[in-house]
Amino acid sequence: QVQLVESGGGLVQPGGSLRLSCAASGIIYNIKVTDWYRQTPEKQRELVARLTTNGVVNYADSVKGRFSISRDAKDTVYLQMNSLKPEDTAMYYCSIGSAVGDFLRRYWGQGTQVTVSS
Repeated sequence: QVQLVESGGGLVQPGGSLRLSCAASGIIYNIKVTDWYRQTPEKQRELVARLTTNGVVNYADSVKGRFSISRDAKDTVYLQMNSLKPEDTAMYYCSIGSAVGDFLRRYWGQGTQVTVSS
């Protein structure tokens, strides 16, 4: 079973930056989409950024212009977060979707905590 492992979270002051990484423990075939989600105890999990294999990128309105999603040749997924705000505080999860026939199989990481506070 391939596992996703996130890293790069931590405590940062407002206006600061963090770069999250998400690495798979093995090979994932037929990747179709790579996502970053976030969740707080008060809110449902929300999609922050999405990158499809055909290059389509989508961001939540709340992070547009500040966050950037990318993926390297080893399928490590990154989320560059700039100009961080206290409301960005959340547990961040990466997710990779791979095609299995007509279905999309989802892989999830355990999450990495991001706290934005002075």
